[in-house]
Amino acid sequence: MKRQIFKPALLSLAVSSALCSGQLLAQETDKAADKVEIIEVKGIRGSLIRAQAEKMGNSSIVESISAEDIGKLPDSSIAESLSRLPGLSGERVGGRTSGISVRGFKEDFTGTSLNGRELIGIGDNRGVEYDLYPSEIMTGATIFKTTDATLMVQGIGGTVDLRTVRPLQAKETLTVNATYEANQSDSDNPEFDNKGQRIALSFVEKFADDTIGLAVALASTESPNNQRKYGVWGYSENANGQLLPTGLDTQSISTELERDTISAVLQFRPADNLDISIDALDIDYSDSGVLRGFIEPFSSANVTGSGANSTGTQVNSNPVLRTDPLQKDGKLQVFGLNLEYQLNDNWSVELDVASSESEKHDSRGESYAGLARSGALNSSQLGSRQFVMSPDGIVFTGSSGLDAFSDPTLLQLTGPQVWGGGMANIADQFSTNVLQANGEPFSYFNAQDGFLNFADFTEELKTYRLETIGLIESSYINKVTLGVNYSDRYKDKENKGFFATAESYPLSTSIPQSYVYGLADLSWAGFGQVVAYDGFAPFRDGTYTLNDAGLLEPDRLGDTYSVDEEVTTFYIKGDFENEIAGIPYTGNIGLQYVRTEQSSEGYVGIVGANFAVCDANNDKVIDTDCEVTQGASYNHVLPSLNLSFEVADNKFVRVAANKTISRARIDQMKASGFVKFDQGIESIAIPNTIADVENYGTPWSKFAGNPQLRPLESNNVDLSLENYFEADGYVSLAVFYKDLVNWTRDGNSLINFRNDETNGGADYFIPGFHDRIIDQDGLYGPADIFYSAGDLVTPPDYGYYSFFEDGLKGKVKGLEFTANTPLSMLSESLDGFGLAASATIIDAELEDGTSIPGQSDRVYSLTAYYEMEGFEFRVAATDRSDFSTYQRGGSNKIETASRNGVTLVDAQISYDFTQSPFDMLEGLRVSLQGTNLTDVDEETVDDNGIVTTRRQFGPSYMLNFNYSFY
Repeated sequence: MKRQIFKPALLSLAVSSALCSGQLLAQETDKAADKVEIIEVKGIRGSLIRAQAEKMGNSSIVESISAEDIGKLPDSSIAESLSRLPGLSGERVGGRTSGISVRGFKEDFTGTSLNGRELIGIGDNRGVEYDLYPSEIMTGATIFKTTDATLMVQGIGGTVDLRTVRPLQAKETLTVNATYEANQSDSDNPEFDNKGQRIALSFVEKFADDTIGLAVALASTESPNNQRKYGVWGYSENANGQLLPTGLDTQSISTELERDTISAVLQFRPADNLDISIDALDIDYSDSGVLRGFIEPFSSANVTGSGANSTGTQVNSNPVLRTDPLQKDGKLQVFGLNLEYQLNDNWSVELDVASSESEKHDSRGESYAGLARSGALNSSQLGSRQFVMSPDGIVFTGSSGLDAFSDPTLLQLTGPQVWGGGMANIADQFSTNVLQANGEPFSYFNAQDGFLNFADFTEELKTYRLETIGLIESSYINKVTLGVNYSDRYKDKENKGFFATAESYPLSTSIPQSYVYGLADLSWAGFGQVVAYDGFAPFRDGTYTLNDAGLLEPDRLGDTYSVDEEVTTFYIKGDFENEIAGIPYTGNIGLQYVRTEQSSEGYVGIVGANFAVCDANNDKVIDTDCEVTQGASYNHVLPSLNLSFEVADNKFVRVAANKTISRARIDQMKASGFVKFDQGIESIAIPNTIADVENYGTPWSKFAGNPQLRPLESNNVDLSLENYFEADGYVSLAVFYKDLVNWTRDGNSLINFRNDETNGGADYFIPGFHDRIIDQDGLYGPADIFYSAGDLVTPPDYGYYSFFEDGLKGKVKGLEFTANTPLSMLSESLDGFGLAASATIIDAELEDGTSIPGQSDRVYSLTAYYEMEGFEFRVAATDRSDFSTYQRGGSNKIETASRNGVTLVDAQISYDFTQSPFDMLEGLRVSLQGTNLTDVDEETVDDNGIVTTRRQFGPSYMLNFNYSFY
C-alpha cells in the first residue's frame, strides 16, 4: 500500500499562486484548485511549509522565507530573517545585521530585487542595506542560487528577491504591531539611552467584487545602538622585540536609528484578461549619534616583558579627546507600474516600468579637546599612563597629569596634536606673534581644532521591461518567454570636508558649560570618566571657523565622481516538462544578450606648488586639467540551463549550468584619483628606505579608479539532491562550482613619489609642505628617532599606488547541507519539536591569494523550535568563520577590512491567542525576542594574532505585540 503524506506538487502550486500574479499561473492554479485542500498552518511550522513548497516547485535551486500575512515576519528587518537561510550569512554593521553574503559573495556581488525589479542602495556601491527594509512591510523573499534567462537582476553569488504583498492574491487583514526594544548595556554616553520602539500598521482590502485590491503598510522605528570600540593604529616591534601600539583609537559609540516606511500596492483587475498593479515604497531614515574617545600617538618607556605580553608606561601622553557627532540621513523612493494582458488562452504580454531614487547625506564632525593647543606645552607638562599589553590589546591601569579630561573647566577646546599641515595653502590666516613653548610662533600646523566630514550620495535607476509568454505545443518546449529590458542608472558622490579652527586661536579656552552633557564612561578601557559635550555646538554657534578642505585635501576631490550605466538585455527562455526512462523532469533553457554602455566623470586631485589642490591660480575653481571623463561599451552572452528530475516520489535531483556577471563596484569605476600625503609627524619621520616603508608604512599614497572595468564573470555548475519526506521536513545536499573568469584585481605597487614612473617621472614633493620642522626635542616616528627642536624632517621617497584592473581569475567550490526535521517522526511525544540545520563549506581561491569579500570558509546554522497550540519557542545559532569586507575609512573613502569569525545566538518565545480559549484575545500574538544572547564581540586581529579592533555590542531584547483585527 502506497502512503502519501502530502501533495508536494499541488502544495507548491498553491504557494506559488499566492506569491505571483501571472495570468498563466492563475489558469494552471484553477485547474488544480479542486484537488488542493486549503492549508492554514501558522507560526514557524507554517513558514517552513510555505518555504519548502516553493523550493520544491521551483525549477532553479532556491531558498525561501515566507509569512502567512503581511506584517508577520518575526524579525526587526528582513536582514535578520535572511541571515539564517542555508548558504547565506549576515554581516553586522554597527551592531545590526545589514549585509548578506550568498555562497560567500558579499551583497555587492549578489543581485537584489523587489518583486523582480532591481533595487538600489544608499551607500557607495550596488549592495543593498537589507536592514533598511522593516520586516513589517514584507511577506517573504526568494533567494535564487542558480539563475535563468528571465532574471533581470543577477549576481555571481545569486539573486535575492524581496516580496511585498499583492492584494488580490492575499487575504484581507488589518494588523497592528508594537515593539519595545532595549539593549542590555546602558549607554556610556550620557545624552543617549538604550531604549527604543517600533510601531507598524498594515492592511489588505478588496473592493468592487474583488477586482480592486489595496495593500498598505506603515512602519516607524526608533532603535538604539551602543558599542564600545577598542582600536589601535597598528603594532610595531621595538628594539627589544616587544610589540606595542603605534597609536590609540578607542571610543564609546552611541547611535539611534529612526526609520519611517510607507509601502502601498494598488491592484486592479477590470477584466479577467487584464491585471494592473501600481506600487510605491518610501523609506526615510536617520542614524545619528556620537563617537567619543581618545586618538593619539603612542610612545613608551620602562617596558618589561616580551612579544605581545608586556607592562610599561606610556610617556609624553598628549591625548586628543575626540567628540565626533554623527548624522546620517537618507531617503529611498520606488515607484512601479505593471500591466499583464492575456492575449488568448496561450499567450500573454507584460509591461513593467519602474523608477527608483535614493539620496543620503552622511556627516561626521570632529571636535578636539585636550590639555592645551599643540605646541603650548613642553614634554614635562604632558601626561603618562601605566599599561598592560597582551594579545587581547592594551589596557591602561593608571595615569598621571591627565585629570583635565574629567573636568570641563580644565579641558581645553583645541587641537592638542600637530594636525594642521593640510592648511598650508592658507597659512597666512594663522600668522601670529604668539610663541609656542619652543619659542617659535604658532602656525597653521597648530590650527586644526576639528574637522567636518560629509558626503552626499544620489542615485537614480529607471527600468523598462516588455515580455511575452506563450504556451506552445512541441516535443521539447511547452512554454516560451521572450523579452527586452532596459535600465538606466546614475550615481554620484560628492566628498566634502572643512578644517575647523577655534576662535581662541592661537590660545585656547575650556569647554563652555552650555555644551556639557556630563561625563562619559571610558573606564572599560582604563581611561576613566571623560567630559561629554555637544560636538556639533562649536560648528553651529560660530566658535569654529571653517575652511573648505576640498581644495586642500586631494583625496576629497579624488573621491568626487559620477557614474552612468545603460544596459539593454534581450532574453529568451524555454520551459519544458517531460520524462526519460520513466523519470519525470522539468526545467528551462535560456539565453541573455546584454549590451552595456558605461561612463564616469571625476577629478584627479594633486597638490600644486601653491599648496592647493587643482587650483593653480587660487580662484577657488577646479582647474579644467584635473577633470577626467572615461568609459567603455561591451556585450555579454549569458546562457542558462536548469533541470529537475523527480527520481522517486518527492525525491529530486537538480542540475544547473549558467554564466553570470556581477558588475564592478561603483567606487572602483569612478574616473577620479589622487596623490595624498599624511601630514602627521609620525608618518613624515619614517626613515627613507624601502625596508622601513615596507615595515612602518609611508605618508605617500596614490589612487586611481577605472571607468573601463568589465563586470566580474563566472561560469557556474550546480548539483542538488533533495528528499522531501514531510510537509515541513526535507534534507538536501548541494555542491556548486564557480569558475571566476574575470575578477577585479586590487593593484598595489611601490613607487617613487620623487620620480613616478607611472606618470612620466612626476616629482610630487613640495618643500615646505611635505617636510616638517620639529617643534620640541623628542623621539619621533615608529622607529623612535631622536630629533632636536628646529631639525628639518623629510619624508621617505617611496609609497604605494593603488588601482583596479580586470583579469584576475579564481575558483570557488562549495558544499551545502540542509536538514529540516520535525522530531515527531522519531516519537509522538516529540510532536511540535523540530530542527532546521544547515552547513556551508567553501573553498575559494583567487590567483593572487586575496580573499573574496564576504566569503567565509564555513557557515553553520541551527534552529531548534517547539510549536504547539499557539505557543512557540525558537533558539537559533549562526556561526561563520573569518571573512573580509569593506568599511568606511578616512576622508569618507571605502577601505578593505577583515573580520574574525563570529557565533551569534538569538531566541524567541511567543504565544498566539488565536488558539487560546479566550475569544476576546483572538488575533493577538505576543513575543519576546533576544539577539546576540551570548554577548559576542566583533574582533579583528593582525598577522601576529593581536587584536587591532574590538567592538562590543551586548545583547538586545524586543517585546512585541501583534494584533490582527481580521
